[in-house]
Amino acid sequence: MEPPSGMATPAPASTTGWKREPDAPSLAESHRTISIPAGAGFWRKLLAFSGPGYLVAVGYMDPGNWATDLAGGSAFGYSLLSVILLSNLMAILLQSLCAKLGIVTGRDLAQACRDHYSRPVAVGLWLLCEVAICACDLAEVIGTAIALNLLFGIPLVWGVCITALDVLLVLWLANRGFRWLEALVVGLVFLIGVCFGLEILFSKPAVRDILGGFLPTTELVTNPAMLYIAIGILGATVMPHNLYLHSSIVQTRKYAQDARGKREAIKFATIDSTAALMFALFINGSILVVAAATFYTRGRHDVAEIQDAFQLLSPMLGVGVAGIVFAVALLASGQNSTLTGTLAGQIVMEGFLNVRLRPWLRRLITRAIAIIPAAIVAGVYGESGTAKLLVFSQVVLSLQLPFAVVPLVMFTSDRKKMGEFANPPWIKVLAWVVATLIIGLNLKLLLDVTGITGR
Repeated sequence: MEPPSGMATPAPASTTGWKREPDAPSLAESHRTISIPAGAGFWRKLLAFSGPGYLVAVGYMDPGNWATDLAGGSAFGYSLLSVILLSNLMAILLQSLCAKLGIVTGRDLAQACRDHYSRPVAVGLWLLCEVAICACDLAEVIGTAIALNLLFGIPLVWGVCITALDVLLVLWLANRGFRWLEALVVGLVFLIGVCFGLEILFSKPAVRDILGGFLPTTELVTNPAMLYIAIGILGATVMPHNLYLHSSIVQTRKYAQDARGKREAIKFATIDSTAALMFALFINGSILVVAAATFYTRGRHDVAEIQDAFQLLSPMLGVGVAGIVFAVALLASGQNSTLTGTLAGQIVMEGFLNVRLRPWLRRLITRAIAIIPAAIVAGVYGESGTAKLLVFSQVVLSLQLPFAVVPLVMFTSDRKKMGEFANPPWIKVLAWVVATLIIGLNLKLLLDVTGITGR
């Protein structure tokens, strides 16, 4: 049987370290559709490879981040900037491993799990990943609904329902080509950046306090309330579904399938994702800084809800447009996250189960699962309930992280699977330290939440 178009002829599974070979390329409709100009210079090649990193970075600045960063900034000032920085550094490392896995093996992380583990284990990992995607989608639904309510006065329940229409936008972009999707995402990312650049100017934070916030404190693990928000920030920053997404979309580039071509692709993909994630660090840090400078310094330690921040920003800063700019950035954030969530859901289902549904059907199923609890909470509990649901959704994401991180580190450290591209010892040690830290923080959170520690 001939391999699918664009795929190299697969070696026997026994010689590659995998139990089976993939049946089809990841995200087949976009696989290797973007050409890399031969003989081009560094900057032209970087431009050709740029894009996937920003699709990944979108997940690091979604409405879930807003809830956790606002709660952290208003309650604890600048202290949790150290968590945002640490989370971002973890993300840079993990996303670089994702890019390497996809480029070297021709598999996304979901396919790699399916081709390595037994079917029951793969199905279990798929179910856990679907829970994480639904939690992420829940944050996007609530964030977009809140933005529509703040800007246009649309009731939260109706705003939640309106978010289902984004399926049409995704379908239209998918038909135009993958570069169109990337262009829209990058445009919205920079719109969010401009909005928060303005908010920083409006709030006038103290530079000394910002720099001090990047130094970690022991209170992070001794204060359960701070730890809960910190884990939420971790879950909102290092997104489980982004690990699957990135390992797939780097394969949209048509790079040479020899060792030299793969090495070059890894280099440019890593630069792309690192630059995009540093921009995400600016956005996340800005949200927390604005909350700390505006609310914490004025004694308003209880501002954990996006709606309250919107109402208070303009009067407390004395700038009439501050609240509007905040809401515009929130709407852009919610819509951006929706686009990448669509791709992640498709990649995960196809990769783990080898089941291919039409993208619009897959999106409707995922969005319906998120809309139902969001609509119920919005209708019964109102604004207060949606804020708590946002933070809780991010904790759910963080609890799922180990089940994506551990296989990723295992696969990229395996010389039989990766050949000469296997992680060198120092990367392997660093990656396992990150995985252990994530698992340890999650266990500590579970013990605190369930009261096992005897608090």
